[in-house]
Amino acid sequence: MYAWATKAKPARRLEVNLARVTGMQGRQLRRLTRQGMASVARYYAETFEMSRLSTTQLDARVRMVGFDDIREHLVDDRGTVAVLGHLGNWDLVGAYACRHIIHVTAVAEVLKPQEVFDEFVALRQQWGLSILGHEGGATFRELLRVAKAKRTLVCLLADRDLSGSGITVQMWGQQVKVAPGPAALAQAVKTDIVPVLIRYERLTGKRRRTARSRWGVVMHFGQALRPEDFTGEDRLAQMTQAWASQMADFIATYPQDWHMLQRFGWVDAA
Repeated sequence: MYAWATKAKPARRLEVNLARVTGMQGRQLRRLTRQGMASVARYYAETFEMSRLSTTQLDARVRMVGFDDIREHLVDDRGTVAVLGHLGNWDLVGAYACRHIIHVTAVAEVLKPQEVFDEFVALRQQWGLSILGHEGGATFRELLRVAKAKRTLVCLLADRDLSGSGITVQMWGQQVKVAPGPAALAQAVKTDIVPVLIRYERLTGKRRRTARSRWGVVMHFGQALRPEDFTGEDRLAQMTQAWASQMADFIATYPQDWHMLQRFGWVDAA
């Protein structure tokens, strides 16, 4: 918690973002930011531990909510788009999904130094995930090819726009730019979008002993979105707003697990 105590730049950035989501100020905001930084630290500790986890431990750390409602949207002949935010531990969720639901293809921001990025990729591949580095248009073309060719869940972290061509939506009563990729891919492939929203929960009893952890994650499946339900020239914006609204509600409910330590896409930000 050194970063929080010393008000390091990532902690200050998180505090700014959480203030805009929640309206909190003063000590209440500081407490929430501390919880947020603890959630971030937990994510990194867990992720680097994943290479040593047994499948039994992994399974005990993940719980699903709402899967039966979206099962039919995982089609047999092509990919389905999953839209995620920087919430909870998406690596645990991806590994669990590969074991119990469907193969996962994910796009990851290329980190520096390269060795760190390569380590994250190797860890995720160990659990069966296919990882593409974010490289703009080339990555999108590869996602198109993959999504049209095989049954997979294409997971896109979309609350932070890296494309430079973000779509403006309303979140928490404010204008925000988010990634255009999920809606663009879903419309191009004619496949559905499934919001996957993740939070932490305390574990107790047998599940805690099996997981060998005090913490687990809950994988909430939101309302699936079909591309044919969005028409007109602004259909990409409509579809993007639909998933962004679900994500905004979730983050407002569980702000401590939103790991937005970077500059966020507030339209009125300097």
